[in-house]
Amino acid sequence: MNPYQSLPSRSFWRTAVAEPEMLDIGEVWTPKFALAPDDPVLTAGSCFARHLGPALLDEGMNWREAELPPPGLTEAERRARHYGAFSFRTGTIYTAATLRQWLTWALAGDTGPDEVWRDGDRFFDPYRPSVEPDGYASAEATLAARRSTLAAIRGAVAEAGCLIFTLGLTEAWRDVVTGTVHPVCPGTVRGTFDAGRHAFHNFTVAEVHRDLSAAVALLRAANPRLTVLLTVSPVPLTATATGAHALTATTYSKSVLRAAAGQLAQEHDHVDYFPSYELITGFPFRGVFFAPNLRAVTPAGVAFVMRHFFDALERDRNGTRPRDRTATASDRRADADGSDLYCDDAVLDHYRAG
Repeated sequence: MNPYQSLPSRSFWRTAVAEPEMLDIGEVWTPKFALAPDDPVLTAGSCFARHLGPALLDEGMNWREAELPPPGLTEAERRARHYGAFSFRTGTIYTAATLRQWLTWALAGDTGPDEVWRDGDRFFDPYRPSVEPDGYASAEATLAARRSTLAAIRGAVAEAGCLIFTLGLTEAWRDVVTGTVHPVCPGTVRGTFDAGRHAFHNFTVAEVHRDLSAAVALLRAANPRLTVLLTVSPVPLTATATGAHALTATTYSKSVLRAAAGQLAQEHDHVDYFPSYELITGFPFRGVFFAPNLRAVTPAGVAFVMRHFFDALERDRNGTRPRDRTATASDRRADADGSDLYCDDAVLDHYRAG
């Protein structure tokens, strides 16, 4: 006897990957902790994470949107103001450092720098420059809106059962004056780039692990019952500031995020990893879930990822074969042409040469 003789078929490449039809590959995730339909679930992270909340609602789960839109807004206006995309109106959170930053401001008594960006007679928050596309009437209104979001984060975290956080990037721009991290390079979505103030940084595995660990510690201090489910976005970088080729820069970034998330999941019983990245980018799937731009994930890809997610939860709860699932409303809301309102870094494509 040896240890491999008692392993299930999913542990072997031939039976788990090579022999099944592509869409029949299964059991890629065994949930570490239960996630009941009535457990309050929060979602945050990169633009890929915006698919999760609507999909959870479609499945009858208790996804929490901590900041609800005011009455009278059209669907387009709600989308433009980032209502219904994530649990909080932080905008996209691409890096572990910015997650830690938002949680520090919300849970550790610090509301962040009082700097705002002015464009004509309108004011914008440097740390979520696209959330209010028309800006605010004053600097105070800008900061008051941020305080409302921080209060919403505090309240939601205190009641939540699980936070699903999707890591997107390792590349970021730091403000050397305030010591903060911007969600996107100043001077792209909003603001003015200052080479003496805004410094590029590409996070390492150790740094991502450090920031994720600190973020989880903040969450658990506020709510000891809270579990954290980490994922990595399969969406490649729009552009890299490293000087490297976009392909190799993307490989570095996603490898770092995957390694750090996996390490944290190994270290804590209350942290798990869901393989959305592998389900889209894994070579057994032959890239069929990418739009023609080879970057955006198609509605079919989103549906494929969510089917694996819900099938694993159902199998974990009932020990039975999951039911067949068809495309849901949230799958159909995805943009098949590759455009995405919620991807702040997509604006970088406008600065390409040629």
